[in-house]
Amino acid sequence: MTESQSSHGTVTRLFHWLVVLLVLVQIPAGIAMTVPASVLEQRTIDVLYIIHKGLGAVLLVVILLRVLWRLTHRSLPMPGHWPPLERRIASVTHGFIYFLLVVVAVSGYVRVIADGFPIELLNWLGVPPLLPNMPAAVSVASLVHRFAAFVLVGLVAVHIAEVLRHQLVERDGEMARMWPPVGGGSGGEV
Repeated sequence: MTESQSSHGTVTRLFHWLVVLLVLVQIPAGIAMTVPASVLEQRTIDVLYIIHKGLGAVLLVVILLRVLWRLTHRSLPMPGHWPPLERRIASVTHGFIYFLLVVVAVSGYVRVIADGFPIELLNWLGVPPLLPNMPAAVSVASLVHRFAAFVLVGLVAVHIAEVLRHQLVERDGEMARMWPPVGGGSGGEV
């Protein structure tokens, strides 16, 4: 691998870290908004729901743009010094993380809109609901949303553990492929 191919470009890094930031807000907000009103004030829970729904819509757009970017721009190859099985597992895991991000965001949207609730950010932007009320779909969408979120958190934990293993144990500089979020990348993209 040449020096110019050693790290992801700025756009890829920005997408990656923007998704990380949004997920780091979404997961705790999603957990906190479901606690009983005896633990948090109802007003706080209502604000968390509004934030979670709005950021979920933003996350869905960012994820779809990131997937579009990934499909139209060549990705860095997996490092040649990794064993073939590790490269394959990393590739499948990355693909499954993308898939789960879309499933979580879409199922959250379906859960909210199918139950007749607004997504205040989309209303403010003038985006109409894309689905009618569908009470029968609400429980399925809710189950899919929660299950996919749990699996996503688990896969992200494995991803982070592997990054840390490469950084702290293998000391092969793999973290530099995606860090820092801006600049440092010379992977040939803007």
